[in-house]
Amino acid sequence: MKLDPAVMRDLTATAVNRGARRQWTIEDVDWAALRPENLTQTDTSVVRFITFIEDHIPGYLTYFLDQFPVRGQELDIEDFCFNREYFRFLIAWAYDEERHASVLTKYQVEAGINTPDALMRELAEEGRKQFSLPYEHPVQAFTYTLVQEKATQLFYQQFRTVVTEPVLRDLLNRLARDEARHFAFYSNLVGQYIERHGLAATVPDLKDVLGTFRMPLADTLKGYWRWSLQVADTAGYDHTEAYESLVRLVKGFTTSSGAASTTDLATFVDKIRQV
Repeated sequence: MKLDPAVMRDLTATAVNRGARRQWTIEDVDWAALRPENLTQTDTSVVRFITFIEDHIPGYLTYFLDQFPVRGQELDIEDFCFNREYFRFLIAWAYDEERHASVLTKYQVEAGINTPDALMRELAEEGRKQFSLPYEHPVQAFTYTLVQEKATQLFYQQFRTVVTEPVLRDLLNRLARDEARHFAFYSNLVGQYIERHGLAATVPDLKDVLGTFRMPLADTLKGYWRWSLQVADTAGYDHTEAYESLVRLVKGFTTSSGAASTTDLATFVDKIRQV
C-alpha cells in the first residue's frame, strides 16, 4: 500500500512548520524554581523511567531510516521521493525527542536524582539495545507511532495532575504538547492511507498493530513490566486509552460501505481493553 509522495510532502510541510512555530529550548525552563524536596520516591522512579524511553531516540530514528531509506540507486523513484519527504519530518521529530531526552537528563541531575556520568552510562546500557517493530507495511509502522505518540501524550498529561514539583509539571506540559503535535501528523498520515485505499483494505492492518502493540522498550528495558505497572498506577493511566483515538479517526471516514469495517475495529478495541 503506497501513498503519493506529494501527499507526504504536504503533510510534512504542515507538521514541520507547526513545530518550528512552537519550539522551546532547555534554557526556557525556569530551573531556579526547582523544588526537589517536593518529589516523592514514585515521582523520581517515573522520571527515571521516562528518561529511558525518551533517550532511546537514536534507536527509534535508526529504525525508521532503515525502513524508509534515502540512499541507494536500486530505490524506485516514487519510493525515494516518499521517503525523502518523510525524512524531513523525521529530522524535526528527532530534534523534539532529543530535546526531551536532554531536558529529562538535566532534570535528573539538577534534582539530585543522578550524577551526569552515572546517568550517561545507565542510559547507554539500554540505549545500545536495538529497537524494532514487527510490521511489514508502512501504514502499520505509522499506526504504531500514532498510538504510541497519543499514549505518551496522555501519560504526560495525567502524570502532571499528581505531581507537585513545579519544574517537573512544566516539563510534562511541554512534552505533552510536543507529543500531541507528533500524534497529529501521524493521524493525518494514517487518514490519508484510509482515504486512498479504503477502510476494508486498511482496517486489517490497523487491527494487526493494535493486536500486537507494546510500548517502546517493553521487550528490552530491564524491569520494564514492573516499572510500567508502577507508572500506570501512579497516574491512573492505561495506554489502551490511546486506541480510542484510532477508532475516532476511522469513524471520520465511515460511509455506508465502510460501516462494517468501522464497527469491526471498534469491537476489536473493546475486546482488547477488556483483557
